[in-house]
Amino acid sequence: MPYDEGHATVMRDDLMAAGELPGHEEKRMFGGLCFLSFGNMVCGVHKGGGMYRVGPDRYETALALPGVKELGFTGRPMKGMVEVDEDVLADDDTRQKLTELAMAFAASLPPKPAKKPKSKS
Repeated sequence: MPYDEGHATVMRDDLMAAGELPGHEEKRMFGGLCFLSFGNMVCGVHKGGGMYRVGPDRYETALALPGVKELGFTGRPMKGMVEVDEDVLADDDTRQKLTELAMAFAASLPPKPAKKPKSKS
């Protein structure tokens, strides 16, 4: 199993509790499930934990939270992205802070243009 559906449910509930996520979409990415706002990744779950796109300006703030580390499961660090393991996903306060940071970053980004459907030729 690529990710824990229970973790996805917790993250989905966190997003709904934090307020409206405009242009909400769920998409399978990174071997897991990502939550997007107008095509911009907000957060997601993967095997063994979760990830949040907090952006470069909120990156150090996120890393200062207990158990939060730079996203590294892709093989190289991605500035502005952090990850947490299953134990941190169980911490309501840390998840709430990360969700708020990620939603604020996503709100600062312009919507991504909709992809045109591929034509069959």
